Amino acid sequence: FYSNDHRPPHVHVRSADGEARFTIEDVDCIEKKGLKSKDIFLAESIIEENKEIFLARWNEFFKQ
Repeated sequence: FYSNDHRPPHVHVRSADGEARFTIEDVDCIEKKGLKSKDIFLAESIIEENKEIFLARWNEFFKQ
């Protein structure tokens, strides 16, 4: 995430092909630009597996 990010908690994913933004609590791709379907699926899987860590870091960074 970026220092000027906003709610809902989300992460940005980038590859050589493009980028996407995913909500963390209910893992969902909310924006994509050029990222391949297989990379979207992989990112969703990684976020789902690690969502507690992502949420903890989000809350820690934004002091929520």
